[in-house]
Amino acid sequence: MAKMRIYELAKELDISSKELMEKIEDLDINAKSHMSSLSGEETELIKELLGNEEEEIIKTKQVQENKNTNIKEEDSNIINAEESQVDQDETNTIEIGSEIIVKELADILNVNPSQVITKLISQGIMASQNQSIDFDTASLLAIDFGVELSLKEETEETEIEEEIMAELDYEDKEEDLKPRPPVVTVMGHVDHGKTSLLDAIRESHVTTSEAGGITQHIGASVARINDKKLVFLDTPGHEAFTSMRARGAKVTDIAILVVAADDGVMPQTLEAISHAKAAGVPIIVAINKIDKPTANLDRIKQELVENGLLPEDWGGDTITVPVSAKNREGIDELLEMVLLVAEIQELKANPNRKAIGIVIEAQLDKGKGPLATILVQKGTLKVGDMVVSGTASGRIRAMLDHKGKQLKKATPSIPAVILGLSEVPNAGDLIYAVENEKIARFYASEKKNQLREQQFKLDDRVTLENLFETIKEGDIQDLNIIIKADVRGSMEALSQSLQKLDIKEEVKVNMIHGGIGGITESDIMLAAASNAIVIGFNVRPNLNALEVAKREKVDIRTYRVIYEAIEDIQKAVKGMLIPDIVEEVLGRAEIRATFRLPNGNSIAGIYIVNGKITRNSKIRLLRDDIVMFEGTISSLKRFKDDVREVASGYEAGIGLENYNDLKEGDMLEAYILKEVQR
Repeated sequence: MAKMRIYELAKELDISSKELMEKIEDLDINAKSHMSSLSGEETELIKELLGNEEEEIIKTKQVQENKNTNIKEEDSNIINAEESQVDQDETNTIEIGSEIIVKELADILNVNPSQVITKLISQGIMASQNQSIDFDTASLLAIDFGVELSLKEETEETEIEEEIMAELDYEDKEEDLKPRPPVVTVMGHVDHGKTSLLDAIRESHVTTSEAGGITQHIGASVARINDKKLVFLDTPGHEAFTSMRARGAKVTDIAILVVAADDGVMPQTLEAISHAKAAGVPIIVAINKIDKPTANLDRIKQELVENGLLPEDWGGDTITVPVSAKNREGIDELLEMVLLVAEIQELKANPNRKAIGIVIEAQLDKGKGPLATILVQKGTLKVGDMVVSGTASGRIRAMLDHKGKQLKKATPSIPAVILGLSEVPNAGDLIYAVENEKIARFYASEKKNQLREQQFKLDDRVTLENLFETIKEGDIQDLNIIIKADVRGSMEALSQSLQKLDIKEEVKVNMIHGGIGGITESDIMLAAASNAIVIGFNVRPNLNALEVAKREKVDIRTYRVIYEAIEDIQKAVKGMLIPDIVEEVLGRAEIRATFRLPNGNSIAGIYIVNGKITRNSKIRLLRDDIVMFEGTISSLKRFKDDVREVASGYEAGIGLENYNDLKEGDMLEAYILKEVQR
């Protein structure tokens, strides 16, 4: 008898794969999942076992039926009436999943969503009509409306999804793997020459023939060196290491870190090092601008050592290459080093399978519709393939290569722009080639359902409030932190103090990034990708960072005294952190002009950027997101009138109590302190 997969046998026996897996658990059969194959003998054994169980069930039923026939007629009538009641009850029992949207529950109960929300509030649960609640909450609430809910067991549809996912993404056999080009991202501080370096590579390796050359296209470019291809990602900032890695995708093989020889290691350089290390990507340092008279290679290497990168010629394992993008010096040596690191990594993929890739960039073109720049990671993508990415699906109508020319297929590591998707996918999402439209639509539909639940998963982010519970449940071994401070001394002091904390043995404080200056959007994205807490000392997040932190549910803590930060983390680990007073930010304003009064005091003309400024709120003065002053407001006026508050979009005049160092471009942050119940 031929081999048979477990899920196929389950269908034949008319039971679920999960149930069948449970049945064969006690047998000496090596079956890891529902996709495992069974030999002919194993299949027969299972059928025989289940056949015997079926016979026992039938015998039991027959005995029960015989007993029932001996029951008196009046008892029989009672039983029939009871059975009728059971049938009636069953009609009011509705199956739902482990979670349900409030609006969907209201539809099932045939009531207005506001009625459901009111019931939830009475149970102490705050949820909007578009949020999900768990089965237990829903079932208790449904009883009040005379409806009984039951938990839906694993359905055949769920099994189909598992089978599809097993077919879409699987580990390839070693013998099927073939070498692929490395994917390289150029990173570094602004003005250190990232763009110039890419241009230099581009100009050094452009030829008129079709075989060679490099051309930049949306987000990606391809170079050919010594008959070998290199793929460069031109993603802005550190997107390849943050938003994409936050979704669990590793898109880059090698990072080229550009450092200016006349400037040295700067805040964005440190940021780039942290992102590359967090992603586990090897770093090659390109020391640029060696043509400048003030270039100092030894100083740059010393600064690299201080930040955890020991150059090879100093006995370490970090490759450093002196280059001049301006004079085209060292470009070939740099690319040879990239190829060497790639060779050591032995980068391989199977080109002979259905393609899996990652969306690098996506946009809506008025003429062509949704466009997606994708990077193939496994398999070969072809024109005409049915693909799905998140909630987007469609058949590829056309593909463009890195030169903007028509492309028939794209192999591993090769970027391509594809046309034909139903909607614009998200950057960082995986894209799958599938068998047919039905599978693509099913997968897209499942993804929509998952997105509804995604908000709840963000609640799993580590915060100081939930740290103790997370440790207790064994969900955290490392407490990842990002520290930003106004000066290097403060950052280093805080870092050392936190890492030396006498906390539980099972938890290790791990500083994944430290820097000088305000808290930026990039810091928040790194925290989201690494499940880290952001600690600011004498600095504040900018408006973009606040918005991203709110969306990604990243915990930001800011302090003016070092021991308070240390004390908070110690208490959080021991489960003793109970905030008595919390801070609520009311709004921010920008200083547009400054005026000196006859009495020597300074006032500022301000524009409220967001929120509001109130006369009795506390105020911070921020200069480049660094806290310069914290205190109270001495005056708040609209024209000549004293006012209690000024809302967003309006201008006002403001004076700060005992502080006159006001400058145009400074930001003011208004906040209040609220007492919370223990």
